[in-house]
Amino acid sequence: MATITAAMVKDLRETTGVGMMDCKQALAENGGDMEAAIDWLRKKGLSKAAKKSGRIAAEGLIGALTHGTRGVVVEVNSETDFVARNEQFQGLVKMIAQVALKVGADVEKIKAAPVGDVTVERAIQDAIATIGENMTLRRAASLEVTSGVVASYVHNAVVEGAGKMGVIVALESAGKTDELATLGRQIAMHVAATNPQALDSAGLDPAAVTREKDVLSDKYRQQGKPENVIEKIVESGLKTYYKEVCLLEQAFIHDNAKSVAQAVKEAEGRIGAPVKITGFVRYALGEGIDRQESDFAAEVAAASGKK
Repeated sequence: MATITAAMVKDLRETTGVGMMDCKQALAENGGDMEAAIDWLRKKGLSKAAKKSGRIAAEGLIGALTHGTRGVVVEVNSETDFVARNEQFQGLVKMIAQVALKVGADVEKIKAAPVGDVTVERAIQDAIATIGENMTLRRAASLEVTSGVVASYVHNAVVEGAGKMGVIVALESAGKTDELATLGRQIAMHVAATNPQALDSAGLDPAAVTREKDVLSDKYRQQGKPENVIEKIVESGLKTYYKEVCLLEQAFIHDNAKSVAQAVKEAEGRIGAPVKITGFVRYALGEGIDRQESDFAAEVAAASGKK
């Protein structure tokens, strides 16, 4: 029996773009023969998926799923919005979220996790071969509390638990679970609407705070303000900045007369115990992906032989 080395698996993966476990199996089934392994993958329909792996997938769905004290959010991309309306793709996203709830948010662990007789990675490859578009599990995140709830909200949902934006929020509390869940969903909706950068000022990227300070300082320095006055103005300006970007300091969208922190404090009476927001995750579909822009008119002209 031929010895299948890691280098052989790596070479086949780089050649075909197919997952590592499938490459290993292909080589084992074909006695380590590279060409035969490639043909074997083609016969399985996996090389069809590999050919599509270079195409940009910036559409798709965000899946959010919670269970008691745990919650996950995942982004699964496709090439077109049309596929996001495909029931098979929707089921794939929900299945991936369910797996992530069990194994955690590490993308490679999710891909390697079994679902029935195959892995998640193989299930994605099979969906690519069937539907005919590139798909990728781009990212995943999870939150967990010792006591309390993790709540979720999906914006522009196309099916329960999956849409164009997903938010999970973790609330630590020993209070009433149903009341906590209601508050958590309201806060998740708030996060979807306002896109806070951090829970509080301590959680902000120091570089972002420094940049804000520099902008404010330069603004008033150009106006001829003395340095001691600028220092006080910047301090005041940062307080305003924190109210704009820190969740706890933002005006609550459900009652903008209160901050989120004040709304949480007020809700403690109904919940019957102190409440602490320990974290949140907000995924918007395709954020950060460089999309290829096409000039449709130019494409039509090129196809007709015109310039």
